[in-house]
Amino acid sequence: MPEELATAADVAWFAERCDRIVRNIERLIRGKTDVVRLAVLCMAAEGHVLIDDVPGVGKTSIAKALAGSIEGSMRRIQCTPDLLPTDVTGVQIWNAQRQEFEFQPGAVFGNVVLADEVNRASPKTQSALLEVMEEGQVTVDGVSHLVPRPFLVIATQNPVEHGGTYDLPEAQIDRFMVRLTVGYPAHEAEVEIVTNRSGGQSVLDLTPVVASDDVVRMTAILRGVHLTPTIVDYIVTITAATRRLPELRLGASPRAGIALAVAAQAHAAADSRTFVTPDDVKALAPYVLGHRLLLRPEAELGGATAPNLLDGILASVPVPGLRPAYR
Repeated sequence: MPEELATAADVAWFAERCDRIVRNIERLIRGKTDVVRLAVLCMAAEGHVLIDDVPGVGKTSIAKALAGSIEGSMRRIQCTPDLLPTDVTGVQIWNAQRQEFEFQPGAVFGNVVLADEVNRASPKTQSALLEVMEEGQVTVDGVSHLVPRPFLVIATQNPVEHGGTYDLPEAQIDRFMVRLTVGYPAHEAEVEIVTNRSGGQSVLDLTPVVASDDVVRMTAILRGVHLTPTIVDYIVTITAATRRLPELRLGASPRAGIALAVAAQAHAAADSRTFVTPDDVKALAPYVLGHRLLLRPEAELGGATAPNLLDGILASVPVPGLRPAYR
């Protein structure tokens, strides 16, 4: 339990800051409020975002717009097969003047880190992100170096192009709190996008609307959003149910349950509530758990999908506070 529970004033402040960031991003990204909002909540929850979609729908723009909305630093990693792990984490360099080694920070030392086309980096380089995404630090030559807070990794990948790519290992995928797809915009939104971009509008036009310290405070507030033992039991029951499905060869890990709980706290705070409800859990479960479920080949051939299986679990697990339906 946190030392202090969030107050009504705390969550109202959280919701106002969240809405402020979303509105600022939507000056550039039109018609994708849910996606933008989830990315903001993930940043507040100290999670990381995997955006998996076709080229040209705004994956990189969302990351750059989010970085431009806070008073912090953005670092971009353009992932290629020749990218080295030290390019990501940093390296010790000999300083002849001082007669000692000095640490030169790598690309992950920023508040928002964009790993563009992450599946084009080699497995060795991809693994360089494992420690920092989980622990907020990198270890070089036995010395640990903390990255700044807030810290968010937004990775993008293109699911329709496989030449020169490396599939993300399960350990890497499990580090992402949510997996998002942007999708094509509605007609009216696309008209606005084309009009604005042809008129010269770009992410450079966005100015910060919150300080980086505000994001750190948002994290502290959501940690104080009340999680009852019943809600925690509900979350664990859902994640455990994924491990028993015969269609899956890998279900959701305990890390997934933790991520779902924290994401639900952020969702509740953004709704100006000091407590988590089952609806918060059900709203976030597809984004937090879906990418962590690995189907057996025979299940895929039979037409099963992770979203459908997860829908079945959410429908079968009794919701706290409601009487279970008679079978």
